[in-house]
Amino acid sequence: MSGTKPDILWAPHQVDRFVVCDSELSLYHVESTVNSEFKAGSLRLSEDSAATLLSINSETPYMKCVAWYLNYDPECLLAVGQANGRVVLTSLGQDHNSKFKDLIGKEFVPKHARQCNTLAWNPLDSNWLAAGLDKHRADFSVLIWDICSKYTPDIVPMEKVRLSAGEAETTLLVTKPLYELGQNDACLSLCWLPRDQKLLLAGMHRNLAIFDLRNTSQKMFVNTKAVQGVTVDPYFHDRVASFYEGQVAIWDLRKFEKPVLTLTEQPKPLTKVAWCPTRTGLLATLTRDSNIIRLYDMQHTPTPIGDETEPTIIERSVQPCDNYIASFAWHPTSQNRMIVVTPNRTMSDFTVFERISLAWSPITSLMWACGRHLYECAEEENDNSLEKDIATKMRLRALSRYGLDTEQVWRNHILAGNEDPQLKSLWYTLHFMKQYTEDMDQKSPGNKGSLVYSGIKSIVKSSLGMVESSRHNWSGLDKQTDIQNLNEERILALQLCGWIKKGTDVDLGPFLNSLVQEGEWERAAAVALFNLDIRRAIQILNEGASSERGDLNLNVVAMALSGYTDEKNSLWREMCSTLRLQLNNPYLCVMFAFLTSETGSYDGVLYENKVAVRDRVAFACKFLSDSQLNRYIEKLTNEMKEAGNLEGILLTGLTKDGVDLMESYVDRTGDVQTASYCMLQGSPLDVLKDERVQYWIENYRNLLDAWRFWHKRAEFDIHRSKLDPSSKPLAQVFVSCNFCGKSISYSCSTVPHQGRGFSQYGVSGSPTKSKVTSCPGCRKPLPRCALCLINMGTPVSSCPGGSKSDEKVDLSKDKKLAQFNNWFTWCHNCRHGGHAGHMLSWFRDHAECPVSACTCKCMQLDTTGNLVPAETVQP
Repeated sequence: MSGTKPDILWAPHQVDRFVVCDSELSLYHVESTVNSEFKAGSLRLSEDSAATLLSINSETPYMKCVAWYLNYDPECLLAVGQANGRVVLTSLGQDHNSKFKDLIGKEFVPKHARQCNTLAWNPLDSNWLAAGLDKHRADFSVLIWDICSKYTPDIVPMEKVRLSAGEAETTLLVTKPLYELGQNDACLSLCWLPRDQKLLLAGMHRNLAIFDLRNTSQKMFVNTKAVQGVTVDPYFHDRVASFYEGQVAIWDLRKFEKPVLTLTEQPKPLTKVAWCPTRTGLLATLTRDSNIIRLYDMQHTPTPIGDETEPTIIERSVQPCDNYIASFAWHPTSQNRMIVVTPNRTMSDFTVFERISLAWSPITSLMWACGRHLYECAEEENDNSLEKDIATKMRLRALSRYGLDTEQVWRNHILAGNEDPQLKSLWYTLHFMKQYTEDMDQKSPGNKGSLVYSGIKSIVKSSLGMVESSRHNWSGLDKQTDIQNLNEERILALQLCGWIKKGTDVDLGPFLNSLVQEGEWERAAAVALFNLDIRRAIQILNEGASSERGDLNLNVVAMALSGYTDEKNSLWREMCSTLRLQLNNPYLCVMFAFLTSETGSYDGVLYENKVAVRDRVAFACKFLSDSQLNRYIEKLTNEMKEAGNLEGILLTGLTKDGVDLMESYVDRTGDVQTASYCMLQGSPLDVLKDERVQYWIENYRNLLDAWRFWHKRAEFDIHRSKLDPSSKPLAQVFVSCNFCGKSISYSCSTVPHQGRGFSQYGVSGSPTKSKVTSCPGCRKPLPRCALCLINMGTPVSSCPGGSKSDEKVDLSKDKKLAQFNNWFTWCHNCRHGGHAGHMLSWFRDHAECPVSACTCKCMQLDTTGNLVPAETVQP
C-alpha cells in the first residue's frame, strides 16, 4: 500500500484492537475515556475513546492488500499481499505459542510475478487463504493456499530466505497452491461464500464468477463491469454487493443473471463498500475525496415477486469527520460502530445512530425501535392519579355497550362510568326528549313531537307574549312572590329539565324524593325553596345532616333558613348577603342569593355557573317574564356553545345549534363516540346530513375497526340503521352467474310466485330439498363443488356423505337465507371452490387447493386469517 491511501482493519476477535495499513502495519488499542483520564501519547478518537499505539511492523514492504486471520489463535496473524504477487504471513507483537511459530514469515509465491490485488480467508476452514492476482497469459489469477500444508513437491527446490537483514530465523517459500483458478484472466476482488466451504466468488476482469472447488473446470458467471469490492451480506448469504466506478450493484445468488438492485450512481468513483456486521441489510459506501459515508438500509426490502420487481431502500448519509476519509471499518461486535482514517492517518471513532421509528397503537401504547432495542410505553392500569386518555375511555365504554341502550336512554351515562356530570345531564336530556316525544305523538301525531328535539330555546320562542305572572304564597312563611303562570311550553321545558313528570300537574314530590335518595340534599333543598316551600327545604337539610353520608353543617344552614325575615334592613339579610359566598356548595349559596334578592332580579341564581344548567333554566321558566327568559336562554345557549358544554343540548336540542355545540365539545375532548350516539338519537334528517356529523360517525367506525372491535362496529351499524334508515347500505357482495353476470340471489328473490325464494334453489336446508343447478337468469349450469363434484345450489345435506342432522334443520323460523355450510365459497387466486362446509373440512387437514394439479395455497393467502376480534380482551 505504499504510495496509496491508508486502510484500516478491526481485529476479528479482539474488539479493542485495530490495524492501520499503509507503508507499515500499526496496531492500536482502543480504551474508553469516560471514567479515566486521557493518557499522554494516546490519540483522541472521540469524546469517549482514545487509541494507544502497541506495535509497528515495517518488515513487509510494497503492501497492496491485507487480511486478518479469522481464527482465535494466533490472534495477531495477518496475510500481506505484495506488489510482486507474493503473500507473506506476518504478526504484530510477540507470539510465544510454538504451535504457530512456524507460520510467521511464511511466503506463498506465484509462478509469475504480478501484483496481488486482494486476499480472503476462508471463514469455514481458517487455513485456506485465497489470493487474487493481475492477469498473466500463462498463469492463473486466483490461487488458494493452505498455510499449514506440509506437502512439498520434489520438483520444487526449497530455498530459505531471510525476512530482513536483522533476523536470524528463516522460513520456507511455498510455490504450490492448493487450487488454481481463472486462467488468462485478472482477479480484482474475492470473497468466500459462507454457505459452503468450497464456494468462492471472484470479481474477474469482465465478469463475476462463482468457483466450486469440487469441480474447478466449471464456473457460473455473469458478465458485468461491477467486479470490484465483492462482499457478502453476513445476515443474508445469498445477497452480494459489488461496485464499478460510482455505481453499486446488489446481487441475489439465487437469480444471478442480473442485479436485483442498482444503487444511485455517485459523481466520484467508489473506493470501498462494506456490509455492517451487527445490523441486517445495512451497506456503507465511500467515494474518493469525500468526508461522507452513504448508508443504504435494505432492512425492510420485500422479497421480489416477479423478475422485474425492484426492492426499495432507505438512503442516508453520515459525516464522521471534517477531513476526507481514506477508508473505514465496521466494528465486528459493537452495534453500528465504525472507525475511519484520513489520508494523514487521523482516526475517528464513530457510531451511526439508528433512525427512531415510532408507532402509536390504537390502544394508546407507544412503541419505538432504536437499533436492536424495542421500547414500549403503556398506561399503568392501577394508576388512578392520572386521568385516562379519551381513547382509553371510549374503548372501555365501547366494551360496556355505551350508547346502545335505546329503551332506558338515561342508563347510558352509567355505562360510561357515571363519572362525568355533563354526560349524565346529556343522557337524561335525551331520555326526556324521547319520552315526551313519544307521549306527544300518541296524543296528537305530527303535532309537537319534533319540537321537543329542537330544545328549550325553540320551545320558549314559540310561546312569547303568552304568559303572565301572578302572586303565589310561600309554604311556611307569610309572604307572597311573583311567579310566571305556566303554559304548555313552560311545562314542557320543566319536564325536559326533569323537575316534573308527565301531565300538567306540577308536582315536585317525585323529583325531590329521587334527589334525596341519591344523597343530593343541597340540590333538593334548593329546588324546594325555588318552589316557595321553605318548610320542605329545612326538612330536607335536617334529613341530610342526620344521614350517614350527610354533612352536620346542614343543620346550621337549616337554622339560618328558619330565621328568614322579609325585612330589607334586617341583620339576617345583611349577614346572609355577606357570608353566602363563603359556602362551598353552590346550591346552598344560591338559596341565600334567592332569599336576599330583590323581586325580579335573580342574577345571583341565574349566573351561578356551578349550578346545573337544567336547574337554572327551570328556575328561569318559573320566575322570568317571556322577554327576560328569551334573552337569558339566548345568552346561556351561546355560552354553552362556546364552551362545548354538553348540558347545553337541553337548550339547543338536536339542531344546527346542537351540532355547533357538539363540535366545540369534540374539539375540546376528541370524544367522537358520544357525538355520534347523541346525533343519532333524535335522527332529524337535516342534522344527520351535516358533514360534521357524518365525519364523527365515520371516524368512530374506523376507530372501532382499529381496535378490532368488529362486532361492536357491526352493532353500531345496526343501531345506526334503526335510527337512521337512510344510512342502511345496499348489498355490496353477491354471487353472480359466470355467463350472464346477473346476481343469482337477486334473480331468485324477484321470482313472483309464492314460496320461490332463495330456499327453492337448494341453499336453505329446508325439508323440501329443492335443487336448482343452473342460473335462474340464463339457465347455464352453476359451477361444481371441487370436493363433492355436484353443482352449486345443491344443499350439502343431499350430497353423498351429508349428515342426517342437516336434513332435519329448518331455518325458516330464523329467517336465514342459507346455512353457512351451503354458501358459495371460492379462492380469489385460483378461482376454485365449492360448498363452504366442504372447503372448511378440507383445509383443516390440507394446505393446497383440493383441485388436482393446482398448487395454490388458498387458505394461506388471507393475511388477516390470524386476526381475532378484541372485544373479549380485558383492558
